[in-house]
Amino acid sequence: VVSAMLKHLIRRTPVLSSLVSSLAAPTASTSAFTHFGGLQTRTGATGNTNKQHLTTMQGGYNSDPPGVGGYWNRETSKHGDVSGKIVKEARIVCLSDPDDKDNLPLYEGDLPEGSAILKIGATMSDFDIDALREAEPNVLFVSHAKSREPLPELLAALPSIEWVHARSAGIDFITSAGLSAASDDIILTNAKGCFSSTLAEYTLMACSYFAKDLPRLLKNKKAKDWDRYDVLELRGSTMGIVGYGDIGRACAKLADAYGMKVVALRRNPKKSMYDPYVAKVYGQEDLNQVMEQSDYIVVAAPLTDDTEGLVSADAISHAKSDAVLINVGRGPIIDEEAMIAALQDGTLKGAAMDVTTVEPLPKESALWELENVLLSPHNMDKTATFMKEATEFFVNENLQRYVRDKDLLNPVDAKIGY
Repeated sequence: VVSAMLKHLIRRTPVLSSLVSSLAAPTASTSAFTHFGGLQTRTGATGNTNKQHLTTMQGGYNSDPPGVGGYWNRETSKHGDVSGKIVKEARIVCLSDPDDKDNLPLYEGDLPEGSAILKIGATMSDFDIDALREAEPNVLFVSHAKSREPLPELLAALPSIEWVHARSAGIDFITSAGLSAASDDIILTNAKGCFSSTLAEYTLMACSYFAKDLPRLLKNKKAKDWDRYDVLELRGSTMGIVGYGDIGRACAKLADAYGMKVVALRRNPKKSMYDPYVAKVYGQEDLNQVMEQSDYIVVAAPLTDDTEGLVSADAISHAKSDAVLINVGRGPIIDEEAMIAALQDGTLKGAAMDVTTVEPLPKESALWELENVLLSPHNMDKTATFMKEATEFFVNENLQRYVRDKDLLNPVDAKIGY
């Protein structure tokens, strides 16, 4: 109890959090990190553990160690907390739909002094490259869904571009060999942190959907059947999160509030070694361990060459027979045919899919017919204002930093895809 109270106090008190963070002294690299009694130890390949000081992330949110980089979260980050003298202009080209109302904060809003939009277009034919080259644009805002091909062409034609910002959190719609080749000469940022809370809410709803057997409730109501049956608690169950970035951590935060144990998997476990919401953090090579432990498996990873097909037939075979698979990342991360087979033969209890391998989901897909599948059309973060808020982040946060020559929030590595 004392340990839990201490953990809560440090989490909620910035001064204590900062002090404890300064005392932490991680040493050798490891493959997994574990909490014991509120203190986190780290476990190496030999199984030995070394106690580390308990700490929390800067701002109570960021899942990366202090000093690694700045990331945005609409719940916890300070909005508009930018000051200082404007030292350069932003000459902006928008690879966007000119009629996209969600971009009105950019198209018609108040931009920093000396900043201007040079051109808005969705294809290369929309741009007068010679005129743009003479104007020397330095910022490229990307929001059009079909930007993969024109983006590297624009970067090649306009070498003055310094910064590319994607209005979405996932950048799989723009990744290409051309973008990777150009990435050494540009800064790439995204809208990470603008969509996480709604997806976390959906994730916990999906857990409850199966724990309380909502399909049975709805059938009983329709049949006017007063059928009293046992339900499951989420408290005490284990949520395994595959891809522990901003969305994954938002899920962990709510799962922690429900009394669930959280284990997580990410490419670099060290980045979450002090996270207060996670009992243990694994490296990507330990996926099967996460599958074996978890009652609810949440896929929240970005789609990259490394994560495509990550949740394979082999990984699914390691899941508990009563496990539920929830995907809020990207469809191709899961071997969909293997998942369907597991849902049909009882290897998996159920699945909640906000994303699928092919979208829209083909009508012949077995997912439509399976009673143990909760389907949504990739809209569980689609609030009425979610894209407008993402544009506002660009205008009110990162653009303000750019013209003041400050570090930009949400840096992305185009080569690895996030």
